[in-house]
Amino acid sequence: MNKRIPLEGLPSRTDEDLEARAVELRDVVTRRRTVRDFSTRPVPDRVLDACLAVAASAPSGANQQPWHFVVVKDPVVKQRIRLEAEAEEHAFYKGRAPDEWLDALAPLATDANKPFLEKAPCLVVIFAETYGLRDDGQRRKHYYVQESVGIATGMLISTLHQVGLATLTHTPSPMRFLNEILDRPANERPYLILVVGHPAAEATVPDIERKPLDEVTSRS
Repeated sequence: MNKRIPLEGLPSRTDEDLEARAVELRDVVTRRRTVRDFSTRPVPDRVLDACLAVAASAPSGANQQPWHFVVVKDPVVKQRIRLEAEAEEHAFYKGRAPDEWLDALAPLATDANKPFLEKAPCLVVIFAETYGLRDDGQRRKHYYVQESVGIATGMLISTLHQVGLATLTHTPSPMRFLNEILDRPANERPYLILVVGHPAAEATVPDIERKPLDEVTSRS
């Protein structure tokens, strides 16, 4: 039987304290916006490591933790990633994407040019381990990989926002070029590129609205 240990780190709180903390967190996190205009101001490794530790603590199927995070700060590597990503994006915008998809993207004013991949001080490239490897080289099945990596990514984005950093999720398709550039093994599939940094002083964001809460929630 597996060893069990006492639960720690979740103190009992009054309903009033719970509500106050929930409202405070709501007011902070709901101000998060995707940013495309980044400053070149560096992000300290200690800050990134603390945020990545949060992501790495996420729940996962059978506790297999099927993720790998590659922090990219080298300008040469960032340039290679940008060139490869933009090649895929040009193919997307010039014919690969259906008109319906392009119409959905139109309010966000995106295009095939991705300068933020070079200008932002840091990229976190997130890989999903499609299967594990045993000591003898045999494959070990992983469970709920997409869900697990998605949860870890969401926790990372939220944590970065709360410490005061801006982010952008980028998913050029296909993304296998990231395995070659970053020397990642075949059992890891690129999940997304998370652009991280301080927003530029002149940064702007699209004027969009979120769906009201009562439209996306229900009770039974």
